Amino acid sequence: MELKNSTILLTGGTSGIGLKLVKQLLEQGATVLVTGRDLNALQETKRQFPTVHTFQSDVSSPAAIEQLYQEVTRQFPKLNMLINNAGQMRLLDLQDRSLALANLTREIATNLSGTIQMVHQFLPHLLQQPAAAIVNVSSAIAFMAYSSAPIYSASKAGVRAYTQALRLQLEDTRVKVFELIPPGVKTNLQKDWAVQPNPSMLMEADKLVAVAIKGLLNDKPELRPPLVGVIKLASRLMPNLLLQFGHREFKKIKAIAK
Repeated sequence: MELKNSTILLTGGTSGIGLKLVKQLLEQGATVLVTGRDLNALQETKRQFPTVHTFQSDVSSPAAIEQLYQEVTRQFPKLNMLINNAGQMRLLDLQDRSLALANLTREIATNLSGTIQMVHQFLPHLLQQPAAAIVNVSSAIAFMAYSSAPIYSASKAGVRAYTQALRLQLEDTRVKVFELIPPGVKTNLQKDWAVQPNPSMLMEADKLVAVAIKGLLNDKPELRPPLVGVIKLASRLMPNLLLQFGHREFKKIKAIAK
């Protein structure tokens, strides 16, 4: 997929993986449009990267997606790539009765439903372009349920399944479908965790994005570093061992809570 001169809409582009994507996509010569819910964060992104175009929007809101579509396609009719990167992750104890039903599936609304709805809204426009692409960000957790973040795990497994189905349905079109599969990455997702992950087990966001950019340029359907390949293989060969490895973190969190 050619990135130079492409017009790319990136959700959740104000921090973490998204902010590194902004930097490296601009370096490739792309026009980058960034969405986010936090106006201050959007303004800071604009300060760091003056050529970026920002839109305040919330992917968990269908009405906001519809409005975003109208604004973006009117201002940037050559939009030809959508990167669904916006995401939320919480560590949750499913026995915690204080969890409100209305808030319980927040990650589903953003990570999974948001991705599906963004694609559905923008797909007709992308299909009209000479060459186009959709990049959905899943997670290595799609291969192994992470008991500390059960709703997040479900959302990312759903993103992976949806992306695979989308790729098959669009195989005879000019829209390429990619899946960016990060391992554990150093981002602000972990800032409020009761148990902080081992830094040595986390990948730097800029290195992950460099892998993704290289994969996009070479039309690799799965954009993932070697570690994710190891996790994917382990999920087939020793799934229970992999699950228990991740479950150790939940046990630590429960111990702290007591």
